[in-house]
Amino acid sequence: MTSQPIRTAVAGFGLSGSVFHAPFIASNPAYELAVIATSDEARQTKAKERYPATQIVNTPQDILARADQLDLVVLGTPPATHFPLAKAALEAGLDVVVDKPFTVRSAEGEELIQLAAKLGRVLTVYQNRRWDGDSLTVKKLLDAGTLGTVTRFEVGMERWAPEIAKAWKASATAEDGGGVLFDLGTHVLDLTLRFFGPATVTFAEITARRPQESADDDVFLALQHESGVVSHVTINLNSHLHGPRFRVLGTEGGFVKFGTDPQEPYVLGGGLPTDAEYGVEPPENHGTFEANGQRTTIPTERGAYPEFYRMLAEKLDGGGTASALPVPVDPADSVAVLKLIEQARALA
Repeated sequence: MTSQPIRTAVAGFGLSGSVFHAPFIASNPAYELAVIATSDEARQTKAKERYPATQIVNTPQDILARADQLDLVVLGTPPATHFPLAKAALEAGLDVVVDKPFTVRSAEGEELIQLAAKLGRVLTVYQNRRWDGDSLTVKKLLDAGTLGTVTRFEVGMERWAPEIAKAWKASATAEDGGGVLFDLGTHVLDLTLRFFGPATVTFAEITARRPQESADDDVFLALQHESGVVSHVTINLNSHLHGPRFRVLGTEGGFVKFGTDPQEPYVLGGGLPTDAEYGVEPPENHGTFEANGQRTTIPTERGAYPEFYRMLAEKLDGGGTASALPVPVDPADSVAVLKLIEQARALA
C-alpha cells in the first residue's frame, strides 16, 4: 500500500451506493471515503449519520468539480448516466468504477475502454455477484472437476416484486437501461460467460408483466457456448415461487442450489463487512451434489464482496495501468454481456 489512502467519491446513495459501495470502501483502510453525492435529503441525512467525516454533495458534477482532490469515483447512478459520467470522470483524471450495467450500449462500453487506455486510467465494472457465496461454490466445483464435463448450466434470479419502488425504474425504457435484463440480467449473464466462456443467444423471451413496467420484468434466455455448454438464464420479478439459483449438470454429477446470497441483506440490516459472521450462509441453505442416486450437501463458500475493493486497491497502489495486476473485473467482460443483451433483444 501507498502511504496515502485512495481518495474516493461515491456518486449515488441509493441501494448501490449505500449497500454495495460505501460500506466496503469505508471499512477498507486502503481507501478514504471522501465524498458522497446524492440530491435526496433523506439519503443525505443517512450518509451524514453513517459517515460524518465524508463530504456530502448534491450531484455527480459536484464530484467532478473536486477531481483534483480525488483519485477514484464510483458510479452508482442510473444506467443512462453511466457513459457520460464515466467519460467525464476519465477525462478529469480519475480512475473509475461503474456499477452494472456498464453502459446501455456495447459501443459505449468499448469507447470508454479505449478512452481509459488512451488516458492511462483504471476502469472497472462492479460485477459483485462473482463473489456471491454460491457463485464461488459453483466455481470451486467446476475448477475441481467434480461435475465432470458440464452439459447444461441453469442460473436464475427470481423475486416477487409487484411494485416498482424507484421512480426512475418505473419510467426507464430499455433504451434508458431500464428493465430486469439490464439489472439482474447483467449479473447472471456475466456468470455464464465467466464459467463457460463465449456464447451466442439462441432463444429469447423478454416480457413486461407488471402494468407500470416500461421495459421488461420477466426474461428467459438460452445460450450456446463455444465450449459446448448450453446455459438457460431466468430473470423474473413476478415469481411467488423461486426456482434454483443454480442447477449444473455434468457427466459426473449435478449440483443444485436454492436461496439468496446473505451479503446484501446482512449489510441492509446494519451489519458490517468486517463482522465475523459476514458472508456466512446458514447450513440449511447449502446446496446439494448428486451422483448415481447419492446426495451430498456442499457447504457454501463464504461470500466475499470485499474482494472487489481489495483487488482494486492492489491495482491502484501497484501503479494503476502500469501495474501487471488485473483489475477486479475486466470491462471487456461487461461489454460481452451487453452484446448478449443486444442479441437477445434482436431475437425477441
